Amino acid sequence: MKKSASVAVAAMLLLSSVSVASAASHMSNRTGNSAAASDRLDLSDAQQKSIWKDISRHAANQSAPSGFNAAIGTAIPASVSTYPLPRAAARDVPAVKPYRYAMLQNKVLIVNPSDKKIADIVTK
Repeated sequence: MKKSASVAVAAMLLLSSVSVASAASHMSNRTGNSAAASDRLDLSDAQQKSIWKDISRHAANQSAPSGFNAAIGTAIPASVSTYPLPRAAARDVPAVKPYRYAMLQNKVLIVNPSDKKIADIVTK
């Protein structure tokens, strides 16, 4: 009898922890805390200036591969390295948290990490 009661209690605890985790996940998605990156990001002028200030001092300026023209919605070539955004950039402009960046020809490319498409381009 004690063993079946223990199993029942363990099962209830397990189910309740799954429910709590699921609810927390849904709540974080609603509040935007774990927003997913998309293929389009419209940053204001102030946000772009902040991003430029926070990234340009850290970024290594890469040369664009032959024939590549950076444009919003275009996937970056595999030869272009992307990097996590600096903490300051993510703090100053929370919308960029789920993205990565690359710097090509003095342009900061904000890149969707899931499909490598350019979501926004920031210039000086």
